[in-house]
Amino acid sequence: MAQADTLRRFLFERYPFRGQLVHLGPAWAAMMEHHDYPPQVRDSLGEAVVAAALLSSTLKYDGLLSLQLRGEGPMHLMLVECTDGLGMRAVARFRDVPDSRDLRVLSGNGTLTVTVESGNAANRYQGIVPLAGASMSDCLRAYFEHSEQLPTRLWLRADADSASGLLLQRLPVTARPQGVTESGAGGVTDEEIEDAWRRVQLVADTVTADELARLDDRELLRRLFAEDDVRMFQSAPVFFRCRCSRERVGTMLRALGREEVDSVLEEFGQVEVRCEFCSRAYRFDAVDATALFAAGADAHRGGVH
Repeated sequence: MAQADTLRRFLFERYPFRGQLVHLGPAWAAMMEHHDYPPQVRDSLGEAVVAAALLSSTLKYDGLLSLQLRGEGPMHLMLVECTDGLGMRAVARFRDVPDSRDLRVLSGNGTLTVTVESGNAANRYQGIVPLAGASMSDCLRAYFEHSEQLPTRLWLRADADSASGLLLQRLPVTARPQGVTESGAGGVTDEEIEDAWRRVQLVADTVTADELARLDDRELLRRLFAEDDVRMFQSAPVFFRCRCSRERVGTMLRALGREEVDSVLEEFGQVEVRCEFCSRAYRFDAVDATALFAAGADAHRGGVH
């Protein structure tokens, strides 16, 4: 049985290939606890969540990775965020979705954006490509090809109970595992590497959604890559983590302005802001609003010399 809420890295000893496996159970349930998505939206979002976790493990960053899909179709937004510590949250927006699992039908014309924020704003990378493909796996394959990054393939699946996936990535020759040379005794040639890369992708294409959901990491890798020497590393926990806070909401209200906030207070007696990711409600009455804007004014004065 697959171990839930984990990410495990592995590499091929003989070839410059690496991979990751992700299995989500309770963490996925926590992300969906306060949402009532149609199955096709839920499963598409689940695949995006797994993809973000897999992608995060291929990058070195100290901050946040976000995967965003925007389209003109019924499912017009999917947003997944993953911290460098594998804390995740996700949300989707939709209207009158058709009975289809095809992203081209669900989202229509649109874009896929991958953003990595590491440290400060100066260390920000963003790649944007048109939506291309029926699935998140197809779209990300096109993303890697278009952005001329390392050859990368993903296999993803999700349902109401769990979400899981597999990533394979071909590394540059200089990043081959120790002892592997371009040619010669004990090494492999470039042609052998090309053949092996084609072979492992073809083998991975045979994996079923049931196998991704059910098999533990060792059993799955043995099933797929029995003829290869694959080294597994210690698994890392993946978990639901929402980054919302009363302070963040307060900053947003100050950005709206006192006049706008006062108009809401006059009509409803309080301002209520509900987080789209975790559904937590933040409420501000007139006293809270006065303190909020007074603190903002004090901070502004303190920053002027």
